[in-house]
Amino acid sequence: MQDQSLDFEGIEPMALEVFTEKAYLDYSMYVILDRALPQVSDGLKPVQRRIIYAMSELGLAAGSKPKKSARTIGDVIGKYHPHGDSACYEALVLMAQPFSYRYPVIDGQGNFGAQDDPKSFAAMRYTEARLSPYAATLLGELGQGTVEWGPNFDGTLEEPLSLPARLPNVLLNGAMGIAVGMSTDIPPHNLREVATAAGAMLRSRRPSMDEILEMVPAPDFPTGGEIVTPREDLKAIYRTGNGTLRLRAAWEREDGDIVITELPYQVSSAKVQEQVAAQMRAKKLPMVEDMRDESDHRSPTRLVLVPRSNRVDAEGVMSHLFATTDLERTVRINLNAIGLDGRPRVFSLRALLEAWVTYRIETVRRRLQHELDRILDRLHVLDGLIIAFLNIDEVIAIIRNEDHPKSALMVRFNLSDRQAESILELRLRRLAKLEEMRLRTEQGELTTRRQQIETVLANDTRLRRQVREELAADADEYGDDRRTRLVERPPAKAIDTASLVPTEPVTVVLSERGWIRAAKGHEVDGTTLNYKAGDGFLQAARGRSSEQAVFLDSTGRTYCVAAHTMPSARGQGEPLAGRVSAPDGATFRGVLIGPEETRCVLSTDAGYGFVAGLADLMSRNKSGKAVLAVPKGASVLAPALLPAGADLTELRVAAVSSDGHLLVFPLSELPALAKGKGNKIIGLPAAKGGKGPSMIGLVVVGPRDGLALDAGKRRMTLKRGDLEHYEGARGRRGSMLPRGWRKVQGVTLT
Repeated sequence: MQDQSLDFEGIEPMALEVFTEKAYLDYSMYVILDRALPQVSDGLKPVQRRIIYAMSELGLAAGSKPKKSARTIGDVIGKYHPHGDSACYEALVLMAQPFSYRYPVIDGQGNFGAQDDPKSFAAMRYTEARLSPYAATLLGELGQGTVEWGPNFDGTLEEPLSLPARLPNVLLNGAMGIAVGMSTDIPPHNLREVATAAGAMLRSRRPSMDEILEMVPAPDFPTGGEIVTPREDLKAIYRTGNGTLRLRAAWEREDGDIVITELPYQVSSAKVQEQVAAQMRAKKLPMVEDMRDESDHRSPTRLVLVPRSNRVDAEGVMSHLFATTDLERTVRINLNAIGLDGRPRVFSLRALLEAWVTYRIETVRRRLQHELDRILDRLHVLDGLIIAFLNIDEVIAIIRNEDHPKSALMVRFNLSDRQAESILELRLRRLAKLEEMRLRTEQGELTTRRQQIETVLANDTRLRRQVREELAADADEYGDDRRTRLVERPPAKAIDTASLVPTEPVTVVLSERGWIRAAKGHEVDGTTLNYKAGDGFLQAARGRSSEQAVFLDSTGRTYCVAAHTMPSARGQGEPLAGRVSAPDGATFRGVLIGPEETRCVLSTDAGYGFVAGLADLMSRNKSGKAVLAVPKGASVLAPALLPAGADLTELRVAAVSSDGHLLVFPLSELPALAKGKGNKIIGLPAAKGGKGPSMIGLVVVGPRDGLALDAGKRRMTLKRGDLEHYEGARGRRGSMLPRGWRKVQGVTLT
């Protein structure tokens, strides 16, 4: 079978690697330049510029009757922006939201969203829109030769490539966008402050960065709030064009209540209420009794916190909420925009103002030049008309008698084609005598205006002065006071959860199978509590509800559980294994609770141990902390607590072995360690054939304590004086207990 060759005529061969790289770069540049980043000139992205221009073409000026948003969006996507209607409509809505834009460009009628949910706006078939008065600063000079124009996407229409912004809109309303490999976060600023700084840039002596930062100290967000970032940090952000600031809600006391009146930029009051309610349910805000939302059209933000009493520290409560909720948030600043050279870059505040001032000077120069060209053209026409009026009879005769009157007029009176055409277009009613006077008056006025414009264009200082005066006039008309205040505040600090828990005596009970519970008071006898079938009492520890209970398992690891979070002792508790992640097969051997300075003795039945501080045993990890090294074949004994407040020199360690020996020695002979195996406590003879003797129990005896030894159902009590017979050096075997007590099963204090 003969192969058929493929015809690739007219197709350029290209390596897949080269093609994909070029395609991705083209896409990246499109997203950067034509989607995500604003231009320094007018501070707008292409979709925003096209919406504003399309609305001006529809006659939707500030004083006109609004039209359906669907009509505007239809024109935008049909003529200039062939993309999704929902995304285009969302861009229109954003420019109309007073809580999103510092100076809204669009005046919307209908549901355009709320601060709680900016995207809750109605569909475009229900809303109407027109341009706001502020939009005049963007469009006012559009038809005066100020900007470049280009074809739309299908080449049938022309659209402006930028708008002749009379104000630095790139800073006033800011911008947010994510491109490929870069993003922009330009916050909004106050018009008067920015206009003052731009006006200073137009003077002969350019201001320094420090002087500009005195005029523009910080962003000015439409929802108000307080900027608590130090001034030096703000200056560093504006010098580099990159950084973050802290924005905090504003609040006040009113009849004992805490009233939040302003929220940070782009923070929802509904989310704040949700966060506060979650803390109240978790009992992390016991000092707050209730929270209400009293917001309405007169007070867009009014969240009321009701303290439980007048003694509640409002400053402390708000500091906690600032640290744990969206009442304080981080605002990212990244002054990334497309410069006048068409390239994106991160500007400092001074560089951004300088770029806009350069654009504005060139815009005014083009506007004046355009006006001058029109004046010169009109003066040229007026010269021809005046010649015609001075020779009106001859002009009429030429028009009546000549076959080609235009050429005859040009030859007879030395006129240009433009002048001759204007004479031929004169109406009979304008041949009156007063018309000549009107023409000469117009000629004089235009000549004066021409001289003024030529003077300004010839002198850069005069041109800058005119730009500065126009800027000041717009600032007076559209400017307002700063909404976001700059305040020096201490850093927000969350309230320690432990300090919120009422401090009351509790007894933590651990069962043999590792179930835990906490009973109020220190008079609870753990042996009398109800346990599940096959389970029983193992150990109890007395402490406070605000303290952490430390549990020790059979592998020598310790785990922490807050006492106030444990179930009540009225029930059977809950398994500790559900709270911590212990190794497989591990069992729990003991519990401790008390202040962090509390000390105890950790030991194994191999006869080794050490003194440990409770602080060294605590861990925030659910998997616990390895503290006691357990020799092979050995078991962990219950920890022995040191008596609180006792003189350490008077404390003794009493250890009992399974072969009936008791050893008592000073606690000072046992080392204090953070972790490890420890030192030998009692000497145990080596095993002969089977398992040898082990240490079955250990207690720390105080000056007034006695010792109780249990053997089956019998108990022997030894007073402090009786223990002298069993004293010896640490590590020795100790003395033999009396006959009949050599099978001791447990040792406790009395």
